[in-house]
Amino acid sequence: MSQEIAVVGSPEFTTGFRLAGVRKFHNVPEAEKDDRLDEAVTEALDDEGVGIVVMKSDDLEHLSRQVRQRAETSIEPTMVTVGGGGTSGLREQIKRAIGIDLMDEDE
Repeated sequence: MSQEIAVVGSPEFTTGFRLAGVRKFHNVPEAEKDDRLDEAVTEALDDEGVGIVVMKSDDLEHLSRQVRQRAETSIEPTMVTVGGGGTSGLREQIKRAIGIDLMDEDE
């Protein structure tokens, strides 16, 4: 079964992904993130048709401890955060998603 990408964040953040063809998204306006972001992330993580959830790394601060921990440790779907993580953050996300370190220089 093929899985889709879901994007969670402000309408400004999700628009680029929608224009690129991402069909699953949860718009949460900046002013409502403290109240609605937990619910949007939980819905995305619970969707069996989603393999990757994308959100801004800054938005992790708006999540409750429980939802944030679930997002950060989720294997399927894999949570990918954009911005602020640097290459080591991206490297860890790729390693967690596929189980191997593609950037390992020994191979």
